[in-house]
Amino acid sequence: MRRTDFWRRMEHVFGSAYARSVAADQVLPQLDGRTVEQAFAGGEETAAVWRAVCQAYADRVPGTLR
Repeated sequence: MRRTDFWRRMEHVFGSAYARSVAADQVLPQLDGRTVEQAFAGGEETAAVWRAVCQAYADRVPGTLR
């Protein structure tokens, strides 16, 4: 998954402004207690980060984006 696809999906799920806030502020247990931004900075693959977001926000992410 390309990073641009990741952000497109994040914006679809959370809205353009809130997506960046979620990425910067929400610590996800699925990312070993890191935020999305920290996971990317640590070299985590984009697809793995997206899977973590899907798990953490299962009620918000539509099945078509999983």
